[in-house]
Amino acid sequence: MAIVGKKFPSVSIDAMSEMGDDLKINVFEEAVSKEKKVLLFWYPKDFTFVCPTELHAFQAALPDFEKRNTIVIGASCDTNEVHFAWLNTAKDNGGIEGVTYPILADTHRHLANILGIVDQEVEYDEEGNESFSGSNVTFRATYLIDETGKVFHESVNDMPVGRNVKEYLRLIDAYAHVQKHGEVCPANWEEGKEAMSANRTGVAEYLSAN
Repeated sequence: MAIVGKKFPSVSIDAMSEMGDDLKINVFEEAVSKEKKVLLFWYPKDFTFVCPTELHAFQAALPDFEKRNTIVIGASCDTNEVHFAWLNTAKDNGGIEGVTYPILADTHRHLANILGIVDQEVEYDEEGNESFSGSNVTFRATYLIDETGKVFHESVNDMPVGRNVKEYLRLIDAYAHVQKHGEVCPANWEEGKEAMSANRTGVAEYLSAN
């Protein structure tokens, strides 16, 4: 179920900080109360393979997100205890030691199920009774949320496919340009490039120049 253009669900979820503190985080309130954008990214599971490469990539880009007034939050359906163990495992041993942004522990899959990102298939027997199959972990879902709590981007990768962190920086730049200037950003737009007015004249002028 797409939620672009809608408010992100206001749900508080357990989380773990880099210091091992147990937290409760409401992603919607993080955006609205702090007047910041939020990048929330879900990954399938701690102590796996593609996942640590993504968590370290978001950590490396953290100063770039901070420059854009954007909070980064990770999330999976593991427990805080498993998050803590992974945070205390060295990078060269497959761990995420050095990651400083908080990580949600949606153990009961409450928020993940609201978002519809859990790998779970419903099957029915001859009598119409439900049963579930699938890995019961989340896909690689990413949400960009503005300062009002509205989702302005969502994407979902299958589990084997890692994300391109730079693309989220570009999307934040584009949305901030729209917010500030009221223009729209054409295909492949990047910071410093020409945007356009959202009307026939604007698109005609842009296409004739490009």
